[in-house]
Amino acid sequence: MDQQVVLDVSDLHTYFYTSAGTVKAVDGVSFRLDKGKTLGIVGESGSGKSITAMSILRLIPSPPGKIVSGSVLFGDIDLLKLSSDEMRNIRGNKISMIFQDPMTALNPCYTIGNQIAEVIQLHQKASPKEAMAQAIQIMGKVQIPEPAKRAEAYPHQFSGGMRQRVMIAMALACRPDLLIADEPTTALDVTVQAQVLRLMRQLQDEFHMSIILITHDLGVVAETCDNVMVMYAGNCVESADVHKIFDDPRHPYTWGLLASRPALCQEGQRLESIEGSPPNLMDVGDMCGFAPRCKYAKDICRSHKPALQELESGHLVACHFQTKELSLNGR
Repeated sequence: MDQQVVLDVSDLHTYFYTSAGTVKAVDGVSFRLDKGKTLGIVGESGSGKSITAMSILRLIPSPPGKIVSGSVLFGDIDLLKLSSDEMRNIRGNKISMIFQDPMTALNPCYTIGNQIAEVIQLHQKASPKEAMAQAIQIMGKVQIPEPAKRAEAYPHQFSGGMRQRVMIAMALACRPDLLIADEPTTALDVTVQAQVLRLMRQLQDEFHMSIILITHDLGVVAETCDNVMVMYAGNCVESADVHKIFDDPRHPYTWGLLASRPALCQEGQRLESIEGSPPNLMDVGDMCGFAPRCKYAKDICRSHKPALQELESGHLVACHFQTKELSLNGR
């Protein structure tokens, strides 16, 4: 029996119009997310991961940004066709987001309890007293000790890990169907990172929600995600379930990401890297964005952008040469 599709993004284009030219930050991204599943979106900085998430929530600053085309179906609702008021009712209520830096995302002038309660008051129409009671309850669920007491504290009185728990509490206050987590473990030490990820999995099971996890950490992806989308230069270059991505990657960029993991290096062995730099998104044109850095690139790669093709059930790759032989030779 097919899983219920919570989110269906189709041919999404988000551009930024600057005095220097048009930056195609997201250039035709498509993916689906099933209920209760976790999708990991990976890629280096500037690949379009966060802009994809911001586009889903309609948080692109305009000007200079604009969602040019595509559809974002949340259930049977196209989020790109909603009014601003209708979209505000979706954000924080049905779809929530954990932003990268909890210190800058939290208001230093208000207590933690008031900031969580504000979300509940806005979307659940609760009284201030009811909202604070629910805020304290959700703080307890994310394992903040003495939640009633800590609700009166300010962000600077919390450690980085505890601030991240506050962000999770705020995102889950209204029990959303979809949680978007943008680099939720950045700048946290390994122990705290493991605690945050474990907490997210526990709450996902309890609330039966879907998660989009944006990260550059492949270890986090392997531990947390069901499916993975690899992004490069505003495009999806490979998409499959997590086992296929790690056991049988088929795009040269994915090989490079996997090979650059420090854990794979033997003692005394040089850490592998992907030569070159990401392209200028104003100058990619009609070509494979990875071609200048790909040692397998041919003339067709520099003149034609490869389409995202399904090699086998659920395994999509955008490469002119995604044969099994090349895959085995490239790794």
